Amino acid sequence: MALVYQPVMQLSGILVSLLGWVLSCLTTYLPQWKNLNLELNELEIWTMGLWQACVVQEEGGMQCKDFDSFLALPPELRISRILMFFSNGSGLLGLLLSGFGLDCLKIGERQQEQKKRLLLFGGMLFWISGITAIVPVSWVAHSTVQEFWDENIPDIVPRWDFGEALFVGWLAGFCLILGGSLLNCTICSTEVHPSSVHYAVAEQDQCQRLETETRP
Repeated sequence: MALVYQPVMQLSGILVSLLGWVLSCLTTYLPQWKNLNLELNELEIWTMGLWQACVVQEEGGMQCKDFDSFLALPPELRISRILMFFSNGSGLLGLLLSGFGLDCLKIGERQQEQKKRLLLFGGMLFWISGITAIVPVSWVAHSTVQEFWDENIPDIVPRWDFGEALFVGWLAGFCLILGGSLLNCTICSTEVHPSSVHYAVAEQDQCQRLETETRP
């Protein structure tokens, strides 16, 4: 039964990982890593991402301004840029490697050991991609919580809150790790039992006998 469900698990793993990679790329460019709602003007909502800060107005829409300097950013945003790029790159490489290692792909079907290695490397890359996606969003969330409850900041100063991109990033990391785990589970369950081998050999011999009997 494990051999029957193995292609299904592989496809499930690659699809879940693809969803996580798309969400990771989306998280990288979303400007809603932090939200700020001014009490004096409730019609404006300020947002901050890795690349720009935006203000959302009910009448004027959204206006964004890119950050002028990379070095002027807070440390968590600088490191988050690097980690998210690394997450996107490793996720893309994992998709390419694991895609060539799928059993449903006829290319290289006689080289099962190499296809297993491709699936293994792809699953490990998905793990790395998921971890490097969770770390930056968790770091930004931690710094946001610290600033929100900082007693040294006067109460009249507005506080930043969690943005929607953080939740998208957590979901992306979870999907990448889950997809890599599914792929690696299929590698552990690819043992060929002697009974199945004996059945396959017997079926092949029967087909050969039928071919020789039907020849004129």
